[in-house]
Amino acid sequence: MPALKHPLENIRVIDLGRHQAGPRCAQVLARMGAEVIKIERLGGEETRYHGPWVKKQSSYWVQYNSGKKSLAMDLRKEEGKEALRKLIKVSDILVQNFRPGTIEKMGFGYEELKKLNPRIIMVNVSAYGQFGPYKDQIGYDPIGQTMSGITMLTGEEGMPPIRTGVPIIDRITSLHAAIGCLAALHEREVSGLGQSMDVCLADTGYSMTEIPIAAYHGSGIKPKRGDSNSTAPPSGIYPCKEGWVLLSAGDQHHWYRVCNALDKPEWLEDPRFNTRPERAKNADIVNQALNELLATMTMDQAIAHFTKHDVVAAPVNDIPMAEADPHPWERRTMVEVDDFLAGTIAVSGDYWHFSRTPVNIGVTPKVGEHNDEILSEILGYSPEEIEEFKKNNVISEEHLYDEVEGAPDRT
Repeated sequence: MPALKHPLENIRVIDLGRHQAGPRCAQVLARMGAEVIKIERLGGEETRYHGPWVKKQSSYWVQYNSGKKSLAMDLRKEEGKEALRKLIKVSDILVQNFRPGTIEKMGFGYEELKKLNPRIIMVNVSAYGQFGPYKDQIGYDPIGQTMSGITMLTGEEGMPPIRTGVPIIDRITSLHAAIGCLAALHEREVSGLGQSMDVCLADTGYSMTEIPIAAYHGSGIKPKRGDSNSTAPPSGIYPCKEGWVLLSAGDQHHWYRVCNALDKPEWLEDPRFNTRPERAKNADIVNQALNELLATMTMDQAIAHFTKHDVVAAPVNDIPMAEADPHPWERRTMVEVDDFLAGTIAVSGDYWHFSRTPVNIGVTPKVGEHNDEILSEILGYSPEEIEEFKKNNVISEEHLYDEVEGAPDRT
């Protein structure tokens, strides 16, 4: 059997997702080498026209859709629905994140899908799930942060709740969905059958607060707010003379290194600090010593000092500093790819560094760029039928980029 170039080569995915969690799931599969066909509305999915911008290209859109093929097709028309039915018959996975019940109204619920293709795996991404007390409500990333308690763990006591600055719930939900796809593909090798999968943003939030919820459920322990781990100080963000630094010493042998870094050899045998619970009781003493030392250091000096003592230390970067760091570029976590609007654009790159089957980055498709290819080569439509589709506005390559103000070149 010939070797695969990419881990999911020969797997075909239909992406009906919009916004973030659904498209990101499909993009993860594309990175692994799956052929992902993005079916978007005529004119392009709305997030093509969401900033921030790199020239006239949406960096929002690119991060979730690079490496896919675009089929811009009107699924309200019967011809579009029939083309989708044909595509379902020759595909492995369908990803959708419409409000629960919508895909069924469109005629493409799982019961219909498995009649067309018993091997199809359907991924349903939503705010609150396909069942449960809130299933009919709509929502985006923040609902997973707020209802699960995340926003009341961040910030400081007495201050308003704080959301994270990036959509972590969408990101992690997309990974939950992608992991589920891999499991369903593996199970299908045994059963020969596909299945439907239900993942949601709210569940992701609860998966992130599982430890404090379990502690409160079992013992009534209510966690404190803040950036530090109150059970294992030092663990948090500390101010320096210039900038901020993250320090962490969760295990006791890490604590011994902190003692050396603070030039406090007497603390090595001090009963106030010889266990995690004792350290937690005396966190103010530890933090005072750290703050006094760090007040004499810049962030870079602090990192150098604590790293020399093998203590976990990391910079607290803003976005310009994070972009300038060599790590994401040497690791190919971020890479530059060609782009039809921006010239080149940075996209997320290698999440996994496989030793034999590298990931597939790919470029961002134009609206409807692959209409003809998909309809003719995959679905068997004739040139005349495709022209009829165009004439009847079933498919289109029209876009709205000329209306985008965009952004200037970086200076």
